[in-house]
Amino acid sequence: MKRQELAEIVAQEPMFTTGMLLGPGIDSANIRKQLSRWVAQGLVVQLRRGLYVLGDEHRRIEPHPYEISNRLAPGSYVSLETVLGEMGLIPEAVVVTTAVTTGKQGVVRTRFGQFLYQHVKGALFWGYEAREIAPGRTAFVALPEKALLDMAYLRAYSDQRAFVDSLRLQHLGVLDLERLHTFAQRFESPKVARFAARVVRLASLEGGEFEGE
Repeated sequence: MKRQELAEIVAQEPMFTTGMLLGPGIDSANIRKQLSRWVAQGLVVQLRRGLYVLGDEHRRIEPHPYEISNRLAPGSYVSLETVLGEMGLIPEAVVVTTAVTTGKQGVVRTRFGQFLYQHVKGALFWGYEAREIAPGRTAFVALPEKALLDMAYLRAYSDQRAFVDSLRLQHLGVLDLERLHTFAQRFESPKVARFAARVVRLASLEGGEFEGE
């Protein structure tokens, strides 16, 4: 396979797999050797084994961090600080894409950024949606209420006032407080329930401030 052939096959894909290049009469071993050579030459960027992005010269579509996160760890969804920052619920800029997975936790570093994975048990793997991040492209992303509660579940002392204050939560009007309460109950965790109650109180105070302006 020549470079131009590769570019034509995957030009409209933000990422591609080795399997996308295989077909009748194509030697898989040869494809893998070519990909290794192109990675070494900088013509292709390897994200993980079997997952690639075209190099700068041929890349027409930039992969979104959320879809990279999903593809690096199949069976994960973007959550925690990443979603809270995007929704404006916390003031800090978030540079690491954080996700929740039932698989192995850890950090993956790529030229497109760092991707952090936090482990939860299967019973807590819910509360996310397939969000459109570009025309015809979606990624699994937590609802803001679930992103908050994932944080409460995974962080130590999250039910204490000092922790909640440290988040400097804002724009709480974007939250569905009834959904937050329902989701918190599903965790069956006193710590998460106490955290949710604190957030509800903050949302009430914030709403009162706006009404008084």
